Amino acid sequence: MNRTETIPLLASLVLAAGLMGWIVWSQRPAEPVEAIASSSSPLPPAPVPPAPEPPPLDETRAAQLRETAEGAPDDVQVRVDLGNLYFNSQQFEDAIPWFEEALTLDPKAVDVSTDLAVAYFYLDDTERALAQLARSLEVDPAHAKTILSLGIVRAFGNQDLDGAFEAWEEVLRVAPGSPEALAAADAMERLRAAH
Repeated sequence: MNRTETIPLLASLVLAAGLMGWIVWSQRPAEPVEAIASSSSPLPPAPVPPAPEPPPLDETRAAQLRETAEGAPDDVQVRVDLGNLYFNSQQFEDAIPWFEEALTLDPKAVDVSTDLAVAYFYLDDTERALAQLARSLEVDPAHAKTILSLGIVRAFGNQDLDGAFEAWEEVLRVAPGSPEALAAADAMERLRAAH
């Protein structure tokens, strides 16, 4: 591999890390979603700062929520809270069963469905991630976070840049000016600059 071939590869890896960090941190319910600013620099794109370290799992809170879940088998929110607690600590294998239980109780919870898809993606299960995102879009075809995530999974899970651009252009159409639209525009700009 020569030097000119490594520049697009490195740029794509930096973009993937930045977008994945954005997804994880945008899922945090207590903090506002931060938009990714557009880069105006020519090739290569400006490096994306590494995603912050995930907070450690609050074991006490997890135990309390598990106890509540055991006593309330129909409580969707406690299952979502447990899933989010594990997800935010990047313990995706532990988040998945709680998101799945929440969706069994409330199949139309599009945010939970999208979070489940992202958890699958982080565990390198691209096919399950894409299938779950398709279910999310059946519930809400204009859900910006789902469409943004679809683009990310297509780009970095399937290496389908055309499909990724299609999804990100849809985000711009359905949610102009939103944090998701800003992230989609940034992703497209960076990938265009890298290729």
